[in-house]
Amino acid sequence: MTEEKERADFIREFVKEDLAEGKYEEVCTRFPPEPNGYLHIGHAKAININYGIAEDFGGKFNLRFDDTNPVKEEVEYVEAIKADMRWLGADWEDREFYASDYFGQLYAYAVKLIKRGKAYVDDLTPDEIREYRGTLTKPGKNSPYRDRTIEENLDLFESMRDGEFPEGARVLRAKIDMSSGNINMRDPVMYRILHAEHHRTGDEWCIYPMYDFAHGQSDSIEGITYSLCDLAYEAHRPLYDWFLDELDIFHPRQIEFARFNLSYTILSKRYLGRMVKEGYVNGWDDPRMPTLAGMRRRGYTPEAIRAFMDEVGIAKNESIIDFALLEHHIRQDLNKRAPRRMGVLNPLKVVITNYPEDKVEEMEFINNPEDESAGTRMVPFSREIYIEREDFRENPSKRFWRLGPGREVRLRYGYFITYEDHVKDENGEVVEVHCTYDPETRGGNAPDGRKVRGTLHWVSAAHALDVEVRLYDRLFYAKNPMDVEEGEDFVDNMNPDSLTVLANCKVEPSLADAEPGDFFQFERRGYFCVDPDSRDGKLVFNRTSTLRDTWKRIEKRLRQRGKR
Repeated sequence: MTEEKERADFIREFVKEDLAEGKYEEVCTRFPPEPNGYLHIGHAKAININYGIAEDFGGKFNLRFDDTNPVKEEVEYVEAIKADMRWLGADWEDREFYASDYFGQLYAYAVKLIKRGKAYVDDLTPDEIREYRGTLTKPGKNSPYRDRTIEENLDLFESMRDGEFPEGARVLRAKIDMSSGNINMRDPVMYRILHAEHHRTGDEWCIYPMYDFAHGQSDSIEGITYSLCDLAYEAHRPLYDWFLDELDIFHPRQIEFARFNLSYTILSKRYLGRMVKEGYVNGWDDPRMPTLAGMRRRGYTPEAIRAFMDEVGIAKNESIIDFALLEHHIRQDLNKRAPRRMGVLNPLKVVITNYPEDKVEEMEFINNPEDESAGTRMVPFSREIYIEREDFRENPSKRFWRLGPGREVRLRYGYFITYEDHVKDENGEVVEVHCTYDPETRGGNAPDGRKVRGTLHWVSAAHALDVEVRLYDRLFYAKNPMDVEEGEDFVDNMNPDSLTVLANCKVEPSLADAEPGDFFQFERRGYFCVDPDSRDGKLVFNRTSTLRDTWKRIEKRLRQRGKR
């Protein structure tokens, strides 16, 4: 997934030590997503770590879906996760697994623990279990059902398996220590009753293992050597180890790393799912979303995301990464690879009055100054062109170097043009600018050596394509979207200007054959990609990023509104 280079971090050091000591013969890692939503960029870090370590040490990488909760899981999410991982560059070859593959074995493991006196069926309600568990400062107390006989527990667990009890009536719990300082060790629930159809096993099962029970045993079954998790699972590691030791089965090593936090972003499938469900965004792949599907649709590249992850690195302490660093890597990557094109987002017509009405010239443009192999293209030039409305002012200041009364400017790869007059509509808005051109300045240079300060991009009016452009800014204007006043919700921190739709943009005709996913740099405007909404000959472009960071200006505007 990354360039051939030596990478060093504390996890790789552990792996080196284990291999040197002969603890494992071959490295095997896994990524275990729950198919209850789309992957976000935080998952990209976990994928990058797990796949990268397997790749670096010549090992294996498994994809295993943690499909233990049929109430929240859907096939749509399974397929979306696989598509995102392939796009990111992770290759699990033929090792695609599901926790549901092991339901039979996990059930047998649970029976084994019951027979060893290490698990029991409990009749307490969920609220009672929470009450009995105690607090961080107060030890828990034993359930009155904790001392059932092994025979009774086996019989009740089989009855649970056969569907004889309603949901919530009983659970299977591990028998560990209700006074443990680690709440996770206070007789955790292993199985619950769910009368719900599973997307893979149908109605074969009505009891489903909890994550803490399924996770470690699934790792063991697959021969995973390293269970790499974020720090939230550090307190669960003793339980992970306890199950494996009590079952006396192959024991992987769990190692935790700091989870990924990104400024101005929420990385929680639960909250992202809420925004989708309540219509704050247009689906999981909305280009404003931090999901991999949304970033792909916006035009982010997997190469840029991987480079970003490599720079962030693997740490033991949590921190918030500045969103600007991600944008920097996007710009760095697209600057090297994105073909240049001309697009006018807010068009203003310019008529070159001394240019022949029926004449059309072809101007040669460089496709990418960062890549000589990209070659050149020919762009039509005619008497009427479009420029950006912001490139003209009726009363320009001394430091405004673009078009206006008394000003001469350069048209990129075209001619020098000089202001002559302008036309307004009944509302007083400028709708047309008249200029003259100097035919001796073709290509943008004057033979007499005179200089101009402004260079404008343009599109021939007769040849322009009408397109829609969607401009995106950050979805939240707060650095930490969850930092809210009492009585407020994280949605109160949403940026009302995160999406602007421009319906009448003009682009050069070479873009007629552009397809969804193609990316370009619109000269002077930023990086854009073709959206899947493009159809019936009408292209839709998403702005991936501006050429420079404009967020400081946006923050200033929001402060003026009293939003920060």
